[in-house]
Amino acid sequence: MDEVTISEEDRRQLGRWAADCVERALPLFEAKAPSDPRPREAIEGIRTFAGEGKRTAKLRSVAWAANAAARDVEDPAATAAARAACHAAATPYIHPLATPHQSKHVLGPAVYAALARELATGNDTVVGDEEIGWAVEHAPPAVRELLRRMPARSPGRSRLDTLYYTLDAALRHYPGRADGLPVGEAERGEA
Repeated sequence: MDEVTISEEDRRQLGRWAADCVERALPLFEAKAPSDPRPREAIEGIRTFAGEGKRTAKLRSVAWAANAAARDVEDPAATAAARAACHAAATPYIHPLATPHQSKHVLGPAVYAALARELATGNDTVVGDEEIGWAVEHAPPAVRELLRRMPARSPGRSRLDTLYYTLDAALRHYPGRADGLPVGEAERGEA
C-alpha cells in the first residue's frame, strides 16, 4: 500500500477547513438539540488543534462524542451535522495511506455538512451542490494537494457517494494561482 506524506501543517489546514465547513451546518444540530454541546465541542477541539494545539486523547474523545450525538438526535439533518463535526475533529488522525478510505476522512466534514443542509431543505440537491461549491472555493491548497496524493473516488450510487465524488473531483481540478490562492481571492481583497 502506498503512503502519502502528511505534515502537521497539512493536518492543521485540513482541520481549519473542516471546521469552517461544519460550522455552516452546525446550527441545524443545535436547533434540534440545544442542550447538547458535543458537536460544538468537537469543532472547538479541532480549532484548538489547528491553532498549534496537539493531537490529544481529548480531541479523539470529543470526536467520538459528536458521533454519539449524531446517534442520539432524531432528525436526519441534525444527525448529518453532528457526523460532520465528528469527522472534522478526527481529521488530525488521518493515516498516511493512499486509500479511498483515507480520502473519505479528508472529504467527510464538508460532505456531511452539505448533506445536512440538503436534508434540512427537504432533499434539495441544489443546496447540497452549492455547499460543495463553497467547500471547494474555500479549501486551502494544502487540502487539495493532500487529496491529489490519494486515489480518486468513484461516483457510487447513493446521494452521499455523489457528494463525495463531486467534492473529490472538484478539489482535484480546482484552478489555483501560482501564489496558492484560489482564483479570484486576491481580486476580491481576501488575500
